[in-house]
Amino acid sequence: MKMVTQAEDDLNLFAKVGDNVSVLLPNTNLQAKKDKTEQVLKQLNMTHLTDHRVVDLSGGEKQRVAIARALVTRPEVLLLDEPFNQVDTSFRDGLQDDIRQIVKDTGLTVVMVSHDPAEVLSMADMLLVLKDGEIIEAGHPKKIYNDPQHLYTAQLLTSCNVLTADQARLCRISAKKEYVMLYPEWIEATASWSRKDWVVKQVLFKGFYEELVLENSGVSLRILNGHPGKYIEGNKVNLKIGRYLEY
Repeated sequence: MKMVTQAEDDLNLFAKVGDNVSVLLPNTNLQAKKDKTEQVLKQLNMTHLTDHRVVDLSGGEKQRVAIARALVTRPEVLLLDEPFNQVDTSFRDGLQDDIRQIVKDTGLTVVMVSHDPAEVLSMADMLLVLKDGEIIEAGHPKKIYNDPQHLYTAQLLTSCNVLTADQARLCRISAKKEYVMLYPEWIEATASWSRKDWVVKQVLFKGFYEELVLENSGVSLRILNGHPGKYIEGNKVNLKIGRYLEY
C-alpha cells in the first residue's frame, strides 16, 4: 500500500526526477531498478522529465513524480488524498487519464479522497459518501448522483437548489416532505406567455452554457441554460420542472 497527498514534502526537490522515483527500489539489481523506473515514467508520460530537477517542475509535474514514486514499488492499493488540488486543469485531466489507464492495465485498486464532485463522479467505480465519520451512501457514482438518498449527498455532489415545501409551491410543486431538491439541469426556463413569475437576476457565462439565477418572491433558483444569449437580466420567464426529489 502506498499513499500520495497533495503536499510535496516527500520529494527531494533538488534531485532528478528519475532519482526521486527510483529511491524506494533496492540496489540488489541495478538493471531491474532502472527498468522499473523507466516503465513507470513511461506509464505517466514523464520520460522526457527523467533528468530534470523536481524543483524546476510545475505543480502538476511534481504531483506526477509523487505518484510515479508510489507506483514504482507496484503496490496493490494506492491511496490518493486530494491529489489534484494544486494541479492546473490541463495537467489534472491528463493525470487522471493516466491513472485510469494504469488501473485498467494493472488492476491496481485506487482509493481517492476528494471534495471535488467532478473528480469523484468521473473517476470512481464505487463512490462512498461520508458524514461525521460514517458512510451514509455507497454505490456507483451515476446512481448516487441521480438518486441521492440524503439531502447532504445531493448538496455535496453539486450546487443544487433546496427549497422548503412552502417555497416549492412557487414552482407549482406540492411537496409532502419538508424539503425539495432540484438540480439546476432539472429546470428549464421557457418564454411562454403564461405565468412568467420568475425574473432573471443574473446571467453567469460558463463557456458553452450559462447559469441563470432566477428570483420569485424572495426565493432564488439556479438553472442551466444551454443556449447562451437567449436571456438577459430582467427577463421574466416561466419554469418547466423535469424532476425533483423530496427529503
